[in-house]
Amino acid sequence: MRSTQNRYYQGPVSDHFDGVRFFNPGGAEPKGLADLWKWRTGEKPTPWPESIPLAQVVKPSARVADLKVTMVGHATVLVQTRGMNILTDPFWSDRASPVQFGGPKRVIKPGIAFQDLPPIDLILLSHCHYDHMDIDTLSRLKAAHDPLVITPLGNDAIIAKTGLRCRVLDWGQSVRIGEMGIHCTPCHHWGARGVSDRSMALWAGFMMETSQDRLLFIGDTGFDQGRPYHHLAKNFGKIRLAMLPIGAYDPRWFMADQHQNPAEAVTGFQILDAQYAIGHHWGTIQLTNEGRNDPKLDLATALAAAQIESTRFWAMEPADTWSIPA
Repeated sequence: MRSTQNRYYQGPVSDHFDGVRFFNPGGAEPKGLADLWKWRTGEKPTPWPESIPLAQVVKPSARVADLKVTMVGHATVLVQTRGMNILTDPFWSDRASPVQFGGPKRVIKPGIAFQDLPPIDLILLSHCHYDHMDIDTLSRLKAAHDPLVITPLGNDAIIAKTGLRCRVLDWGQSVRIGEMGIHCTPCHHWGARGVSDRSMALWAGFMMETSQDRLLFIGDTGFDQGRPYHHLAKNFGKIRLAMLPIGAYDPRWFMADQHQNPAEAVTGFQILDAQYAIGHHWGTIQLTNEGRNDPKLDLATALAAAQIESTRFWAMEPADTWSIPA
């Protein structure tokens, strides 16, 4: 039975909240169980390797003056800028699942060992899917670092059990942390932790803004005719770094509404007119049908077709580190 009460959030009706569930204005609803069954019983996914060794071991500096990013894996990136350490959608568990005996399993270790993390000041948590909201990791971060979490409406109710401090934002709202302004931006996705709570917590991207820089993180989004990007280019000006999802896109008939592919990410990069970009959300856990390296290869093809230098948009592997040029 479809629930008529929201267990995570109570608030006024808006252009993206109907009083019970959030939605994508003018966009597409997530596919239903019939389509899920059609996908799961259709074309077989490309097999992934059982495990992949880390190419290197990374122990980040405690603080960074300018801007440096280190890929942990999937949508988890360590952003070090202006003396602040920020984690996006932190995920260190073996599986992205409500249980650790089943569900999508990590094929490569995190690019930073948990004990080697520098002091973490801030977590940007984009939405509540298990590959982005990992309660075990959040609990570990609370115990080790006690960071502040910034997250969209409703997600704070889910992570309350961790004891983490939260600042909760709606689309279009902002908060200032020290010298950094963080803006909650619309994207085209959805969220759920089970079968009865679909879209009861909001999803979003984040623009980080200082007097010198603008940095964008989007955890998951469909391309949605470019709407997640057009307003950012208009409202924020030059973006130094965009961290964009490029994986979990095949088959397109099922995934296109919620997961952009690498070619769409490149188009988004062009709309933003960003200086540099990182491709994340690929190569750590298999969620969909494409092969493990397909997002990286498809990104290279899309960049070449758009005549964009490959040095500007990098599909980073776990443990890759990049000092972003000024």
